[in-house]
Amino acid sequence: MGVARVFVVVLVLIFIFVREGRAATFTFVNRCTGTVWPGIQSNAGSSRLDPTGFVLPPGTSRAVPAPSGWSGRVWARTGCAQDATGKMVCATGDCGSGSLECNGQNAATPATLAEFTLSGGGGDDFYDVSLVDGYNLPILIEPAGAATGATTCAAAGCAADLNARCPAELRAEGGAGCRSACDAFGKPEYCCSGAYANPNTCRPTPYSQVFKSACPKSYSYAYDDPTSTFTCAGGRDYTITFCPVATPRFAAALSSVLRLTWSQFTSHATAPALPHVKSSGGPGSTPAAPTGPTPTLPGAGTGTGATPQMPRPAGSQGGPDGQGVMLGDNSWLASLATGDVSSAPPRLPLRHRASLPLAPQLLLLGLGLLLL
Repeated sequence: MGVARVFVVVLVLIFIFVREGRAATFTFVNRCTGTVWPGIQSNAGSSRLDPTGFVLPPGTSRAVPAPSGWSGRVWARTGCAQDATGKMVCATGDCGSGSLECNGQNAATPATLAEFTLSGGGGDDFYDVSLVDGYNLPILIEPAGAATGATTCAAAGCAADLNARCPAELRAEGGAGCRSACDAFGKPEYCCSGAYANPNTCRPTPYSQVFKSACPKSYSYAYDDPTSTFTCAGGRDYTITFCPVATPRFAAALSSVLRLTWSQFTSHATAPALPHVKSSGGPGSTPAAPTGPTPTLPGAGTGTGATPQMPRPAGSQGGPDGQGVMLGDNSWLASLATGDVSSAPPRLPLRHRASLPLAPQLLLLGLGLLLL
């Protein structure tokens, strides 16, 4: 009788395990140049993960288990520190808990969100990266065991630096993030609310198209489902990478040096302005806005103030403070810093070389005579 009971208990446990499915593991990876503080929020009715927030230095990773059936969102907080009262506050993505753990609280906008529903309808996993609440850092979701070339169970996310191309009217204070049009203006047509609360009336806007062109595998507005939701068979693990496109740190430094050298050179020369390098129209290009206001992109117009400081992912181009995005006439320098010299401008005509300061020319002439 005792053996039969044990056998029944074992069968029940096996049934529960099969019904509930295998727990998943989220592996958080930080490829940014600075520390991030991931936050985790479970949806209503979903169990709390442990931890709900932690510190993740650059170049490190951490695994967090999640039970089957879990749903919620994760994000990266940036620029976190203790204030005068000892509470933890963050420049972007702050969950308002005042501590390392977010304790069920959501991210303050703007923040890039990675959203999951594990073992949902039909036992499948659903996931996406959302820019509906704005953007603060690049995020990439990679499912384990995804087939090469797959379209539904594949990597999803936003690897672009949207802070560098954020329209001026959406730029967060300090330039640390890019707000959504809904957050910035609060109008129903941007928030998909009121008369626009359905996919037939809430359509892409010029602002959402700026996001979509830069990050085609991310949600750009509330009804962006068909091209932005990804599905995998349940029971697999996921890697969540912050700043997935990382290049050697010297690339940004080299770009800064080259920009300084070029500015010094052209300050003495009378060469005409170099032609503006335009996008080829692929991901990252700015689409034409069929209706609505035209977003004010960086570099457009005359401008009245300096570019605000922006935290950069590893490999982003600019000076040591993260400023000076290579746009317009000097955009070839950024390509040169990463090894692409195809867009370098032509050499100056001889008549413009002659306009260089006299002292360097005499020095070069002297060196040439010494070598004869």
